[in-house]
Formats: sequence, C-alpha cells, structure tokens
Amino acid sequence: MTRKLITPTRRTLLKGGAAAALSAPFINHAWAQDVTYDGEVFDAGDATINIGEWGGGWEEFVRAALVDQFEEDFNCTVNWDSSFPWFPKFVTQGPQNPVFDICNWNLPNLTQTKQAGDYFLTTDEVRENVPNAANCWEFAFASGAGVTWAYMPYVYAYRTDIEGGPVDSFRAFWDPRFAGKRGTYGTENGLMHAFFMATAREYGDDQYDMAAAFQALEEAMPMKVSEFTFNMLSLIERGEVDVAVHIEGEALSLQRKGVPMDVWLWDSRPILTQTKTISRYSDPMQKKLAFALMNRTLSPEFLNAFGDEFLWRPTNSEAQITAVLAEAGVENTPEAVEAFWVPDWDFFVENKLEITDRLNGIFGL
Repeated sequence: MTRKLITPTRRTLLKGGAAAALSAPFINHAWAQDVTYDGEVFDAGDATINIGEWGGGWEEFVRAALVDQFEEDFNCTVNWDSSFPWFPKFVTQGPQNPVFDICNWNLPNLTQTKQAGDYFLTTDEVRENVPNAANCWEFAFASGAGVTWAYMPYVYAYRTDIEGGPVDSFRAFWDPRFAGKRGTYGTENGLMHAFFMATAREYGDDQYDMAAAFQALEEAMPMKVSEFTFNMLSLIERGEVDVAVHIEGEALSLQRKGVPMDVWLWDSRPILTQTKTISRYSDPMQKKLAFALMNRTLSPEFLNAFGDEFLWRPTNSEAQITAVLAEAGVENTPEAVEAFWVPDWDFFVENKLEITDRLNGIFGL
C-alpha cells in the first residue's frame, strides 16, 4: 500500500489543531541569518532565554549537568517552562512572537506545530550554527526542524516469570497467554502513535495501512490502557500487565530495581526521540544563545552524563553508550544505528483525527 496524497481541506488542517494554519504563514527564511554562532563562549549581557523542556527529575539533572554552567559562562538566565503541551502556546502567540527560543519535543507534537506555520529554523540552518551537529548521525535531522539529541528504541517490556518463554517477536503481543494482560496507551500518548504505525507495518502493507492496524488492535483487546509510561511500569511491577508497549531505558529501570522483567526491541526498530528546535523569529541575542545551548546539549560530555542517568542513547557519534546498555551489546556505530526507523509523523498528524476517533472506539474511551 503506497501513501496517498492528501489534498488539504479545512478539516485536515484543523486536525493539526490550529485555525491559524488556514492562512498561509509568513515565510522569511533570510531571518535565520541575523546571527551566526561558531561554538565559542560570548557575553550575552544578562539576557534571558526562554526554553520549553520536561520538568521534575529531568529538569533537576539538566540544570545541574548543563544549564547552571551555561548561565555562568554566557552571562545569561535560562527561563525554564515545563508546563507541556507546547503546541497551543506556540500557535496562540504565532510564529513571529515565539513563546520559547529553544524547545524540546517528541516528534508527533513537533510535527503538528511545524505543519501549523513557520515557527522553526530548518535542520540545515541549525547545522550551520551548531558545530557539534556535524558529528550527529543523519537520522538526527529527520524532522526537518531542529536536531534530535537523544533517543530510545520502542520495545515490549515483559515479565520474565511468565509461562511460555521470553517475548521474541512483534506478534508475540497477540499471543493468547497475554489475553487481558497486555498494556498500551491512550490516544494522546506518542507511544500509542508509534505502536499504531508499527502495527500497520507488521500486519499490513506498510506504516500507512491504517485498516490493518485497526483490525489488529481490535484483536488485541482487552488491553490495559494507561496514559503514562511510569504508570505502566507500576502495572508491570505489580503483575497486572505481563507485556506492554514501552521504551528501552525507562523500562530497564525496573530491571535495575530487581523486578523480573526484560525488554525486546521491535523488528521495525522505530525510535522515540528528544528533539530541540530553535524559533525562527526569536530576537538575535536569544537565537545566538539557543545555538550555544543546542551545541552544549550535543556535546559528548553532556550526552554521556545524561545517558548514564536516564539510559537514553546519544545521536552524537563521538558520545558513549552508557555502561548498562553497553553490557547488553548496544553500540554507537554506523552499523548499529542504520537499522533504526523514524516513522512518518507528517502522515500521522495529517490523519490523527481519524486514527484517534477509531482507536477511542476500540478502547471504549
């Protein structure tokens, strides 16, 4: 099944969530050239840079490992906002009055915002001004906006104390032994989106075969549907779920706690990514600071520390795989990364309304 070309209509544009997208966005790509950055430290004159990024333990670690020193070196203040989602904040203020100068995303939400207007510098524009981007694997630029700096493969997390042996295929999720003890996510969670396209690819012609995915997911019912990955870990730990859609590093945190469980990477090798964008219409000083912060985020030193803490894999080819993953045979080499797949998020966003409505019906939501 090949991807069908979709003619934009008011309905399909509104699937992206922004009525503002109905009018053609003002595009001035020359704006990106108001500043350049060469990787050196500079005095920002006590400027403030606004960032959107996850909170909690994530924020605490990134501030200690990166941001505190960045503020001191560049004589600036980082104003951190962790109140996700970002999409409504961007579209409310519009491209030329960006709410954030630099923002961290998962790709479904980034794609939704990218489709709504001229919000972000392109990957080529970022690469020209972020020296460490030169060492990143090519899939780090698949979004077309910003740079992916860390990633995790999607996996099945499963208990190892169950009968029938380990999970060893994508279709094992549908095994009768897991009836009523399968775990997945609500329709606003990106893990469900990736699982949907991977299921379409496995049971249909390709990732665009929505009919095949709907049928397969109907056959997987009943499933336990969670909103968040940490809640799914609790269900696995308590034995309420025997197999679940998850992400590698976070799932392995249970194993580190002594829970009898393991993970299996899906055959199609899709990945969950952390991607940072830089706003096209930020003021020059804020944009230059965004380039500098992106550059430090992509440094091997930060990526090594971040990987050790959270088990994310780095996109910089010169960074190291954390010891926990390295002991399991994970490598940061061209051969190791070439099999990874970034799903077509533009397709998913274009069809999100239909997919969401149908899945909510299947899940009884």
